Amino acid sequence: MSGWTPPALPPGVPLYRAIADAMATDIASGALPPGARLPTHRALAEAMGVDLTTVTRAYAEARARGLVEAATGRGTFVADDARRPPPHVELDLSMNLPPQPASANLAARLGRAMAGLTRRPDLSRLLNYQPSGGGEADRRAGARWLSGRIPDLDAGRVLVTGGAQACLTSLLSLLVGWGEEVLTDPFTYTGFRNAASMRGLYATPVENDALGMRPDSLGLVARDTRARVVYLTPTIHNPTGVTMPLDRRQAIVEVARRENLTIIEDDAYGMLADPGPPPLAALAPERVWHVSTLSKCLTPGLRVAYLVVPPGSDLVMVRTQLRATAQMAPPLSVAVATGWIEDGTAHEILAAIRREAMERQRIAQRLLPLGSMAAHPQAHHIWLTLPPSWTDRNFAQAARRAGATVIPGYAFAMAPEPPPKYVRVGLGAAPDQPALIHALEKLATLMRHGPAMEEDVV
Repeated sequence: MSGWTPPALPPGVPLYRAIADAMATDIASGALPPGARLPTHRALAEAMGVDLTTVTRAYAEARARGLVEAATGRGTFVADDARRPPPHVELDLSMNLPPQPASANLAARLGRAMAGLTRRPDLSRLLNYQPSGGGEADRRAGARWLSGRIPDLDAGRVLVTGGAQACLTSLLSLLVGWGEEVLTDPFTYTGFRNAASMRGLYATPVENDALGMRPDSLGLVARDTRARVVYLTPTIHNPTGVTMPLDRRQAIVEVARRENLTIIEDDAYGMLADPGPPPLAALAPERVWHVSTLSKCLTPGLRVAYLVVPPGSDLVMVRTQLRATAQMAPPLSVAVATGWIEDGTAHEILAAIRREAMERQRIAQRLLPLGSMAAHPQAHHIWLTLPPSWTDRNFAQAARRAGATVIPGYAFAMAPEPPPKYVRVGLGAAPDQPALIHALEKLATLMRHGPAMEEDVV
């Protein structure tokens, strides 16, 4: 079968795509059976009288569609399952979700937990309003959950909130006056940007390097702006994936103490990093407001986050602000979270999600061009550096047309003219690893072949 050549090709279609279409037709008809060996790129180019590059692109297109498989040193073969048309996978890789592997057994566990709630004698209480900041048992569970990150944490410093976004909005209202400046990284979480904008705040970027925010730059910008608050994600930064080492964290804390800065620590991904450096709240509890959500390490459906306040904080004032923002955390979700923490289920789910996240990171490392991605090995996202032929906007548009939505870097940028060369890719939204592979292969094809090919990557 290595002498295969396509039949007459239709006019008006890019030649390489027409070759791949002909290959798909012959595979579907059985003329090219599974396992059949295809001619080499050069042999097919000579047989057709076309340029070698055209055939190479045709084979790349066929591989992206799942029609063929290449074996180094042996050649290219029709894939075993190529006659089954691959679905046009449309994945929203812009969402930064935890994966839901079968080993986490999330649906069954959630079903049992909800059924258990209906049998509780205090169900009527759970169906009514709860104290803003959570009840005592739920706050103790939060302290227990965070104790591995913040040793000897007093439950009296823990409040239960309805998700990290509502918590961040409350903290900005509580800690920063209208129209004041708040300091952050040059690329930062879009939810923080939105919350700051709604409060009329000026979010000012502080220079970073490969280890995160630079302490010397933090001191200079703090003095220049007279800002009182800095927002940081020191563990698995969103979107860049950077995790600050311990010595950088200590240097940041030293500057914060010298300049009397309050730190909002967004530790959304901290529980994923195992082991990871201690959070800033463990190094400078007197000035760090620590936010830890279950959305990124268990499931966003729970809408539960824990706020660790500095010792001596006015809890009445904090609770009032939380109530004004979101009234209360959803009681049924909080009850599920507390039960899972107490019986160990939460840690079992977390371990399964960590393992799956690591597998997906390895898949991305294998499929994407060497050296193009920055990521933590247990994270749900990667920060992708694009080839010079792409801008982040154009690549994001091309990826969307190909069925894999990503976020262009400018969406996270605080500087007025950021370098247009990054996109963030979420790995957790794919329902399984084959779907993720399908989507990442599309991104890899776009990166390798450039904008000239993007209209044909489907």
